Amino acid sequence: MKRFIGTAVVAATLALGAGLADAQNTPIAVVGPITGSNAALGEQMKRGAEMAVADINAKGGVLGKKLDLIIADDACDPKQAVAAANQVIDKKVVFVAGHYCSSSSIPASAVYNEAGVLQMTPASTNPALTDDAAKKGWINVFRSCGRDDAQGAVAGKYLADHYKGKKVAVVHDKTAYGKGIADETMKAMNKAGLRETMYEAITQGDKDFTALISKMKQENIDVIYFGGYQTEGGLIVRQARDQGFKAQFIGADALVTEEFWKITGPPGEGTLMTFPPDPRKVPAAKTVVDKFMAEKPPYNPEGYTLYTYAAIQAFAAAADKAKSVKLDDLSKALHSMTIETVVGPLTWDKKGDVTDPKYVFYIWKNGTYAEM
Repeated sequence: MKRFIGTAVVAATLALGAGLADAQNTPIAVVGPITGSNAALGEQMKRGAEMAVADINAKGGVLGKKLDLIIADDACDPKQAVAAANQVIDKKVVFVAGHYCSSSSIPASAVYNEAGVLQMTPASTNPALTDDAAKKGWINVFRSCGRDDAQGAVAGKYLADHYKGKKVAVVHDKTAYGKGIADETMKAMNKAGLRETMYEAITQGDKDFTALISKMKQENIDVIYFGGYQTEGGLIVRQARDQGFKAQFIGADALVTEEFWKITGPPGEGTLMTFPPDPRKVPAAKTVVDKFMAEKPPYNPEGYTLYTYAAIQAFAAAADKAKSVKLDDLSKALHSMTIETVVGPLTWDKKGDVTDPKYVFYIWKNGTYAEM
């Protein structure tokens, strides 16, 4: 197995959810941005994974063994993601719920494939993750979430329907996720008859967007479609309003976090974004949501919290059906099943993508977001 060696190995922190792994237990991992600008999103994954493991273990575990949860940090950095993947493989995990960022999931998937380990991402939406894996004949890559082409189709049609004759700026952050969702949205928007006025890229980590905002003001842009994460998106919104620029801001699923409003404050009012129908309202999720909200302090299982829980549910159900935690057996089981999860029933196509993903629009109002 090829190993990534360097500073990223040191930077990738790894913690065991219940002390050192017990040889009698089955180790699994959740890997995501525990640190860095997307740490709020990594926290969603961590909390969802911890609750899922606790609930499964309370019912006897998987194949008579309790699950040991390993939590690893990739900081949404591709090199650190490979280092973190190698670290959890060294811990003999049989399943990984992760990663969050597509730019992490894609390189890490090669590590898991070589090791014969099932990977199910709750949040990475770039089509290349499963498309490329399928082309290579890999059987280890799955999602519990949808893809950018499904999400982009909804966003692109909305833009074409609601902003006909208006000036649209498409902005992305150059990441696999940000550019991917921006391009899929633009493709769908173009197909529906609306052309972008501007197509611009920023760099993740940038703080000052004055030049970009000035350029959009000069072009009299009516709506900004942003492909990227909540930090840069929030800063663009706040700085635009500070400059008196009131173009409608539309983003995607990475904005479904309270962290977005913490960055924007009241200027975030009216921001639109796409995400699946609220998983917290799925009847099957009620017991789990109530448990999160009963914690002290209460935890709001927003965004991809429940999708991470669902990924671990899917692994457990596949293992129970296959009577095995070997990759070949788990993959065959997943492809043959409909699994009832906290986000609803999930089935998978040949590539490992969920069938018939749904996306709807949300709007930010008074510091919270809700479906439109």
